[in-house]
Amino acid sequence: MKLIICKNYDEVSAAAAEIVADVMKANPACVLGLATGSTPVGMYKKLIEKNAAGEIDFSAVTTVNLDEYYPISPDNDQSYRYFMNENLFNHVNIDKARTFVPDGQASDPVAACEAYEETVAAVGAADIQVLGIGQNGHIGFNEPDTALEVKTHVTGLTESTIKANARFFASEADVPTKALTMGIGTILGAKKIIILANGAAKHDAVSKMLAGKLDTSCPASMLNLHRDVVVVCDEMAYNG
Repeated sequence: MKLIICKNYDEVSAAAAEIVADVMKANPACVLGLATGSTPVGMYKKLIEKNAAGEIDFSAVTTVNLDEYYPISPDNDQSYRYFMNENLFNHVNIDKARTFVPDGQASDPVAACEAYEETVAAVGAADIQVLGIGQNGHIGFNEPDTALEVKTHVTGLTESTIKANARFFASEADVPTKALTMGIGTILGAKKIIILANGAAKHDAVSKMLAGKLDTSCPASMLNLHRDVVVVCDEMAYNG
């Protein structure tokens, strides 16, 4: 793993945006693997600015998102499809027909996961996969467990993740208890991975990930299996 330590969140966002922009410049028809949550929002703002300035072009880009709540409709303001539209897609010159998010309102979620895995395979390996890291070390919605799923799957959310995400909903009771998420193997299929972390609350998870051991109680530790991972974090996430 390559480690970039920044002073603060704004520097994390800027550094991450530069890395993604470099991938886009090298291959204007690249596949971007994208993440949601509060951590990448600053990076998306920087990419919007770069697009407006003509520095990068989204017109030929394809995107695949890590996950989606289940059940949830795409027009729900807490869905990850809505999040991506609001925080990136509506503000850049991207073809939304080439932006893929798991189907959070599918009648058969298992079949939806199988279909999404096929979509990911069809568009080709992500040139770069953006990740955040949960306080419990989750990536996507791959939660700590005794065993981890390889492919896109339906998963239950842990109590800690539900509590962490409750701030985005009217109440904790409104947070969906399940999600559709890429599996660890799907994530590791990306050509390059960038994982962002900021704040002291992420210190323990970052430390476990950087320890160099594979530990299913910290799913992010599985990134040690990948040949090209860049960790971009602030001093608080690194030092605690």
